[in-house]
Amino acid sequence: MSRDVRLFWCASAGDALGTQASGVVLPLLLLGLGHSAATVGVVAGVSTAAGLLLAPIAAVPADRGARKPVMFWSATVSALAMAVLTAAVTWGDPPLALLLGTVLVERFSTAVYEAAAAGTVAMIAPPADCPRVVAGLSAGDQGALILGPALGGALYQASRALPFLADAVSYAVAAGCVRALSSDLRPRPGTGPLAAAPRSEAVPRTGTARRVRDEVGAGLALVRSSPFLRLVLAWTATVNGVIVALYYGAVFTLQKGGHGGGPMGLVLALSGAAGLVGSLAAPRVVGRIGAARLLVTVSWLLVPLAAGLATAEGPWMYGALFGAFCLLMPLVAVVLQSRALQETPPKLQARTGAVLASAAGGSAALAPVLAGVFVTRAGTAAPAAVCAGSLAVLAWWTTVVRGRLTAVAA
Repeated sequence: MSRDVRLFWCASAGDALGTQASGVVLPLLLLGLGHSAATVGVVAGVSTAAGLLLAPIAAVPADRGARKPVMFWSATVSALAMAVLTAAVTWGDPPLALLLGTVLVERFSTAVYEAAAAGTVAMIAPPADCPRVVAGLSAGDQGALILGPALGGALYQASRALPFLADAVSYAVAAGCVRALSSDLRPRPGTGPLAAAPRSEAVPRTGTARRVRDEVGAGLALVRSSPFLRLVLAWTATVNGVIVALYYGAVFTLQKGGHGGGPMGLVLALSGAAGLVGSLAAPRVVGRIGAARLLVTVSWLLVPLAAGLATAEGPWMYGALFGAFCLLMPLVAVVLQSRALQETPPKLQARTGAVLASAAGGSAALAPVLAGVFVTRAGTAAPAAVCAGSLAVLAWWTTVVRGRLTAVAA
């Protein structure tokens, strides 16, 4: 593993660790301040949606050669936003407007970072190593899911401001790691698969608005023209939205049952451990089963797991079901992500990644809102029941198009 791959891994894992530590307690903080489950869902949804507005625009300078500066400054701004939130929580009960404002700034900056970081693996690792590096990054994220919630829960018990301080420090670490990268993160013309850009990449020389539109839309044009990238978009957007909705449904259910940050941290820690195993096993499993068959099989297996959460009681039951869900999901996600890198030319990595991230982020933004509404109006079992139905539709669709997947995802 090269020095730059290690640095990028540290930046990703450190960022994920802080995000998990603060993310697990933010809903609990809002609920503790007297806000309803629906308000918590709206805050989470709006903050996620806000980042989607800026990510596709930020991807353009990243693809044009400013990837490293964009990543560094966005991580720095996120660190400052979390530092402000830490101070606000330390000094008393912050108003909802201040909480929402700092979270929005953090989400904006994080979305910019993620858009610029998309495709970095292709810049720092040879194509043959991409699946292994992607699996390692996913394993780091899952490791953070193990440690982060437990750390956040423990810090929250000591002081409700400490998890947000940990997140601020993690962003500062990420900024430092990005600053230390020695690789030239600017795309090299004429390299990589599909080196010829889609038509929208041939930007006309007249009309500033049209140039901006075509620059931003180049990634979307590639996704629309690639059957495999369309598959990645549909699968990741659906599953990402489902897991976020299930998470918030679990938060609301455990909170109603009198459980605090510790039990929720336990649930996510168990889930992270299972996800870590799934991420590390993904390359070997897909080699034995095949990508198309694995995708269809996993899609169907996720349905009963989501349905089981509708009747789950207590942290251990939630942890077991979430663990099984998170064990299966990376088996497909790692394969889809690594193949998506290979399907995308270097000069469109950030913009294509922004399109895929926007689809996944859009579903994640809507999921907490819907989960809060369903819990308020139909009870704590409603989010899991709706998610199970959504996964059943996705599984049926993957089964229908299986013949096409065999050719595209082999």
